[in-house]
Amino acid sequence: MNCHTYPAVVVHGVVDARAALTVGLPVTLLSAPAAALFAGCGWWRALVRRTRTEFPEIAVDDILDCADASGLALGALHIGQRAIVLDPGAPGWRSVAAIAASLGGEVLAQRPDAIDLSKPAEARRLRDWLRVAATQGDSRDALS
Repeated sequence: MNCHTYPAVVVHGVVDARAALTVGLPVTLLSAPAAALFAGCGWWRALVRRTRTEFPEIAVDDILDCADASGLALGALHIGQRAIVLDPGAPGWRSVAAIAASLGGEVLAQRPDAIDLSKPAEARRLRDWLRVAATQGDSRDALS
């Protein structure tokens, strides 16, 4: 299962998520590195739920970064998160991955390529990032 078929954008809060969705193209919302540790799984699910409600016409995937916290990863899966990043050295990684798969989700061993909306230069190229990579199978290096 591939829970991240759209270009990824790192969001740090609802303002960033809205900015990513305002473009009007399919997107994967990617949490900040280790966000599950400092912001929590519930916060992430609420952010995703809120932005999906505000932009129901936009196709959205989302990925929560759990760093090396297997327990938090399991907690995230328990409350409905289907795509997580978990360090492959985390205790029980294979078990967490098996549980995720049984729920129709996946565990990524590394973060996907993404632009980070906290960086002004990357935020300015958001539309182009999403436009070039929006169609599955297209190269992110396509010519304009």
